[in-house]
Amino acid sequence: MEDDSQAKPHLETQPESLSETDTERPASDTAEGGLDDQDDGPEATDAASGRTSRAVGWRRIALVALAVVLLAAGVAFLYEAHQTRSTPSAENHALTDTEATNRVAGDVDNALARIFSYTPNGTDATEKSARSVLTGRAARQYGELFDRVRSDLAEQKVSLTTVAVRTGVVELHDGTAKLLVFLDQTSRRDAKETYAAAQLSVTARFENDRWRIADIQTR
Repeated sequence: MEDDSQAKPHLETQPESLSETDTERPASDTAEGGLDDQDDGPEATDAASGRTSRAVGWRRIALVALAVVLLAAGVAFLYEAHQTRSTPSAENHALTDTEATNRVAGDVDNALARIFSYTPNGTDATEKSARSVLTGRAARQYGELFDRVRSDLAEQKVSLTTVAVRTGVVELHDGTAKLLVFLDQTSRRDAKETYAAAQLSVTARFENDRWRIADIQTR
């Protein structure tokens, strides 16, 4: 009986040895898995290396493309700058020469004030002033106009005063200028005053060391 009782514990411990055997199998599987992982290692390394090479290649292509774009933009900018310097607007001294611009504006303002200001008894003085500040087409037009109104001015006893309130030099080239002038005019007759405004486009030429009006157009 004692032998039987001692055998039973031995039978009961046998499953533990089986379980130990079972637990050892995953270790074998794990080992196999480790071998598989080791087999996959070079392939993973090659794939990563390929991805890195492709990324470097794309970056190089992008940098080259960017350099081409920047170079093209630089060439376009230089071309546009050259075109701007070559256009007539770049030769417009009204944009760069302040002294010359002020000179032509002052001479034209003074000339307009003189030819469009008169009194019934001062028409001869006005006509004389016109001959000194007008030239070309403007001189001919003014002479014809003044001949028609001279008698009316004396009979109606009308006085006119003209002041240039704003003058803009639009273009200024060698010896020629184009201006836009705003005038305020006051006419007097029988102690009554009438106010009016005028806007003129004026072309002036530099002659005999002064700017003279060559053409006048109303706007």
